[in-house]
Amino acid sequence: MNLIKSTGTFGFYTIISRLLGYLRDILIAIFLGTGLLADTFFVAFRIPNTFRRLFSEGTFNAAFVPSYASEMVKGKKQSNKFANDIFNLLFLSLLLITFIVQLFMPAFVSLIAPGFVDDIYKMEIAITLTRITFPFLFFICIASFFAAILNSHNKFAAASGAPIILNIVLVLVLLFSSSLGDTLVYYLSYGVSLAGLLQLLFLYRFVRKHYSLKINIKIKITNKVKIFFKKLLPSIFSSGVTQINILVGTIIASFQTSAVSYLYYADRIYQINLAIAGIAIGVVVLPQLSKHIQSKKKNKILLIQNKALELSLFLSLPASVALILGSEQIISALFGYGSFNLNSVSNTSLALFYFALGLPAFALIKVFSSFFFANHNTKVPFYISLVSVVLNILISIYYFNEIGFIIIPIATTISSWFNGILLFIFLKNKNFFSFNKMFILKFIKIVVSSILMGFVFQFLLDLFQNELAFEQRYKSFYLILSVLLGLMSYLVISYFIKAFKFTDIQLKY
Repeated sequence: MNLIKSTGTFGFYTIISRLLGYLRDILIAIFLGTGLLADTFFVAFRIPNTFRRLFSEGTFNAAFVPSYASEMVKGKKQSNKFANDIFNLLFLSLLLITFIVQLFMPAFVSLIAPGFVDDIYKMEIAITLTRITFPFLFFICIASFFAAILNSHNKFAAASGAPIILNIVLVLVLLFSSSLGDTLVYYLSYGVSLAGLLQLLFLYRFVRKHYSLKINIKIKITNKVKIFFKKLLPSIFSSGVTQINILVGTIIASFQTSAVSYLYYADRIYQINLAIAGIAIGVVVLPQLSKHIQSKKKNKILLIQNKALELSLFLSLPASVALILGSEQIISALFGYGSFNLNSVSNTSLALFYFALGLPAFALIKVFSSFFFANHNTKVPFYISLVSVVLNILISIYYFNEIGFIIIPIATTISSWFNGILLFIFLKNKNFFSFNKMFILKFIKIVVSSILMGFVFQFLLDLFQNELAFEQRYKSFYLILSVLLGLMSYLVISYFIKAFKFTDIQLKY
């Protein structure tokens, strides 16, 4: 396996998905803005979308891939039996959860959006929309199971391309239903569940080459299945801690008008980079790292871990710098149209600024967690993540009345750095990770390249200050130009100071 090429494959389709997601969100911003309907839709969409991220962006992989890889060594018959045992239990569990939540939806929405309870009209819409979108959770979790099997066989294209379907469906709904007014949110919600079903069918088409599905209502809970599900909950919680923190933030933000929407749009921007700098690397590294750990190839383990960490920082640090410097211009150029007014730009950009401070930490959590999971250790990252979430909740609640929704991205960033640092300390203490000779030098060069790129990007923002103003029609063109020139400067600087080498692309891990 080639780490950079495999990450590139996963990252390419993920970027396509995120760009289509951006198109989706700019259309939502134009037609819905940051008002009541936008808030209710984002709450209804947040739960299934959070589970999509929890399951499909590496967390299900974390528990499944190491166990499945161990069975693959024994032969296809053994691995297929293990996968079917997991599938049948997962299928029935998800079906039961979906039924129970649909039955008690008013109570469920009260839990995820307690700030809506006093507004009967807002609450009714949120309940209806969440009922419509919730089946997406069932479909996407099964689809993620298929994706995990594909990833185990080092087949990353189909799994990373599947989320594109969701964005295509929602963009089509927005384009063809934009004249529907207030009823648009209902069509969007139906589009979410339809997209989940289509993703499941799409992935099943590819997974059939590697896995024979056999549905069996008589579930056999073997020791291997018990061990897997014991690892699943901790891995979902620990690898998906950033998404859990954001979900917690959404619940708290529901007490402030439009705050849910501000956080949603800000979250969408930094997630584009996180998709490659953390998620893609974590997903790609896990299968190969698990195999090398099982065969005790220490040199290979050390090489993969250091290259994964290096690549994660190479991608996340410059993005963090750019988002911090240009948060207001970025939000204005990407969303500042139609119903998305100047006040919405100001508040959303402030949220993005504080999220950007935590971007490297968000990426490192994904990478460090994968090192634990490859060693079949889910307990340590689980407990660290649990403390991190509690810290996030305490900070958010304590300061919310004083400074409002902006405490949520601040608390998320603080708790994420806390999480990332603790993961690193425990990795070192358990001898699961160590730096090789080249890493420290490469890290310094990446930091220097990121700082120099920051000066270039700030110069471009100042140069195009008038063109990037809120009222300008073509501000998105000048933002894209500034980003491309900043990216080019970063790559050129990195090449000349050898923070990046083309020979790395050819290395086999």
